[in-house]
Formats: sequence, C-alpha cells, structure tokens
Amino acid sequence: MNKAHQRGLFITFEGGEGVGKSTILTKLNDYLTQEGFQVIQTREPGGCELGINIRKLLLEMESLSNKAELLLFLANRAQHVEEVIAPALKKNQIVLCDRFTDSTIAYQGVARHLDMNEVEKLCEFSTDGLKPDVTFLLDLSPEEGFDRVHKSRDGKDRIERESLQFHEEVRKGFLKRADKEPERIHIIDASQDIDTVFSSLLTIVLQKIENVHATS
Repeated sequence: MNKAHQRGLFITFEGGEGVGKSTILTKLNDYLTQEGFQVIQTREPGGCELGINIRKLLLEMESLSNKAELLLFLANRAQHVEEVIAPALKKNQIVLCDRFTDSTIAYQGVARHLDMNEVEKLCEFSTDGLKPDVTFLLDLSPEEGFDRVHKSRDGKDRIERESLQFHEEVRKGFLKRADKEPERIHIIDASQDIDTVFSSLLTIVLQKIENVHATS
C-alpha cells in the first residue's frame, strides 16, 4: 500500500449503547498505526477541551431539555470539527471518530422527536457540511447492549438511563439512516465476536484507502 499519496480519510463509528464502538475503534487505530498511517482517534461528546466539559454536562445533568441537549452536542461538534477533525484531514491523516452526525439524527431527531428538518440543517451548519467518508453502524439489540454495559461497569449515564423504548427508537433511527445512505453507512452485526466484527470492517477500510490512493 503506497502511503506516499495518502490524503485525509474520515471514518465514523455509530450504534447504540454497549455495541463495542470504542473497542473496535481502538483496535482499528492500533492496526492502522502499525501499518504506518497517521491516525487520530477521537469521540463525541468530547474530542476537544470544550467537548470534555460539554460531555460532563450531557451525561451527568439530570434536567436538560431536548433542545438544550441538541445544541450542546452541536456546540461540541462545531468546535471539534474546527479544532481537531478538519486540521487532521488537511494534514492527510485518518480520523477515527466515535459518534458524529448520525448519532444526532438517531438520538435527538428520531428518539427525542425533534423536527428532523431543523436537526439536519443544524447538523449541516455545525460541521460546515463535513460528512464522513465511511461510517460503520455496529448494530445490536438494546437488550444485549445493556447486558454488556452492566458487565463492563457499574452505573449508567443520563442517556443510558432512558427507557428501552427510547433506545429501540434510536436503533430504528440508525437503521433508517443506513437505508438512506447505503454507500456510506455499512451495517455490521455487533452480536458477533470482536475478531469477526473487526475483520468485516477492516476489509472495507482497506478498500476505501486503496480507492483514495487511486484517485489521488
């Protein structure tokens, strides 16, 4: 693989609670780094100094209106894109991000029942139109996801404490999004073992990298 002609690649990881995004993202980061690629691993909420503070508010505050929640996520994203993601892509780096716009559509647009047109416009505004080159939707039933959460740590954050129905709506929102953009969003069965999940997405990532090189 000729890395001399590499240009930036933006890869995002989406899914409900407990699907294994962080584990897979870290595994891919390690693999690509060992192969000699320049990789940035980041997440939302978080990813920058402002985002770290917003993450604390979003996950710990008990009382937060749906609109306030949306705008906090988007404030984080606007700063995250400008401060971290866009500069990394300009440096021809590969950006691996745990959650991005698709999460906002699924959680705030679908599950919170906010006006979808307005949510999409605000997402576009906050990112200056930046979209991932490829997105992996790690799909898993909410029940199994929460079984994993319970086994891995104690306690739940504010969003994890939402009803099972809420999280089922989130899953439907993700799947509808994937159906709308099948070329970008790849659905991965997250109930499989970690090595199988990783192998499935790695094949797609390496092909995407080759395609980028071919058009450079």
